[in-house]
Amino acid sequence: MAQYNFKKIVVVPSFKDFTDIVLSKTQRKTPTVVHRHYQISRIRHFYMRKVKYTQQNFHDKLSQIIADFPKLEDIHPFYADLINVLYDRDHYKLALGQINTARHLIDNVAKDYVRLLKYGDSLYRCKCLKKAALGRMVTIMKRQNQSLQYLEQVRQHLSRLPSIDPNTRTILICGFPNVGKSSFINKITRADVDVQPYAFTTKSLFVGHTDYKYLRWQVVDTPGILDHPLEDRNTIEMQAITALAHLRAAVLFVMDISEQCGHGIDDQLKLFNSIRPLFTNKPLVVAANKVDVIRLEEIEQDKRAMIEQLEKEGVPVISMSTLTEEGVMTVKEESCERLLAHRVDMKMKSKKMNNILNRIHVAMPKPRDHLERSPFIPSAAPVKTMEVDGVVNKKKTERDIELEMGDDYSLDLKKKIRLARGGEI
Repeated sequence: MAQYNFKKIVVVPSFKDFTDIVLSKTQRKTPTVVHRHYQISRIRHFYMRKVKYTQQNFHDKLSQIIADFPKLEDIHPFYADLINVLYDRDHYKLALGQINTARHLIDNVAKDYVRLLKYGDSLYRCKCLKKAALGRMVTIMKRQNQSLQYLEQVRQHLSRLPSIDPNTRTILICGFPNVGKSSFINKITRADVDVQPYAFTTKSLFVGHTDYKYLRWQVVDTPGILDHPLEDRNTIEMQAITALAHLRAAVLFVMDISEQCGHGIDDQLKLFNSIRPLFTNKPLVVAANKVDVIRLEEIEQDKRAMIEQLEKEGVPVISMSTLTEEGVMTVKEESCERLLAHRVDMKMKSKKMNNILNRIHVAMPKPRDHLERSPFIPSAAPVKTMEVDGVVNKKKTERDIELEMGDDYSLDLKKKIRLARGGEI
C-alpha cells in the first residue's frame, strides 16, 4: 500500500491565480522583443516558444496536483473509506478526472497551434495564433474553476486529518456521545481533546500516543455513535464506523452506567449489539465509566444482569472513573495486553510463521542411559576465574601501579621496548 503524507499536498490555486502564475512566468522566462524585419523563421520560433512554454507550465502544475492527491485504489481502505465519507468518492474522482482531461486538452491545443505557427506568413499572423492558443488554454482552465476550488477545500481538510497508522498497535475508543471517551484519551495520552458536558463535542477522529511495555501505542478517539440504521448515520458518526471497520485495533467500548449522557444502559447495550459485527476478530474491552457517581454493584438488578451477561460471553467489563482516575490504568493495561496476545496469535497463524518454522530445527536431546554425568570443570579454570574478593595472578596494569605509587609515579613509555641485540636506548 502506498503511504501518503497528506500535509505535503501542493496548494491548489483558483482559476484566476492559476492563469496569472502561468502567464506571468511565460512573460518573464521567454524573450519579449520581436521585430517585423526579422526573418519569418525567427518570428515563428519566437511565438512557438511562448506557446510551448505556457503549455509546459500548465502541464507541470496540473500533473503535480494529480500526482499529490491520493489515489483511492492505492491507499489503505481505512483512508479510502474516510475520504468517501468526508468528501464523496464520486465527486473526488470526478474533480481529479476533469483536471486530467484539462491537461490533455491543453496539450492538444498547444500541439495544434504550434503546427499552425509553422505556416505563419507574417508577424501579425503569428501573433494572432499565439494569442488564440493562450486564450484557449485559459478558457479550458476557466471551466475547471469549480473543480480547483473543491480540490483546494479537500486539500485543506486532508492536511488537518490526524496521522493514523492503520498497521500499528492501536486502541480504538467508541461509544455513545458524552460517555467519557475524550476524558479517557486525555488521561492516558498527551492529547488535548476538548471535553464539554454536551453530546457530539468530538466531531472528528483524534489521535494520542501512550507507552506500555516499552512500546508506542496509538489511541484513537472516535465521535459518538447513536443507535440507528447505518444509512441514517451522519458524517460525524460514519468516521467512527469507518475506523471500527478497517483499523486492526483493540476496541474499548465506553459505557456511562450513571446514565448522565442521556441514554440508559439498555440503549447503550443495544448500540453495542448493533455494531458488534464490526468487533469481529478484534480484542474487546467494555469500560463502565462514571463509577464515582454510582458503583456497578448499586445499579438496578435487571440492568446489572445485562452487564453480567456480557461477562459470561467472555467480554471483560472493567469499572473506571475518568474524574477520580480509578481503574483508568487497569482499562489501558487490559486493552494493551489483549491486543498484544491477539497480534502474537495472528502472527503464529500466518503463512510467514510457517515458512520460518520450516527453516528452524530445535534439538531436544534424550538421555541414552541412566548414568549421571556431572559437568567437567578443568582444574586450571578456577585459578583463572576472576573472583570478586581477590584476583589470582592478575597482571598489574599501569593504572594499578599509579594508584600504588601515588605522587611518586612517573610514566615510562620505553620500559617494555625490546632492542634487537641487547643494545641500550
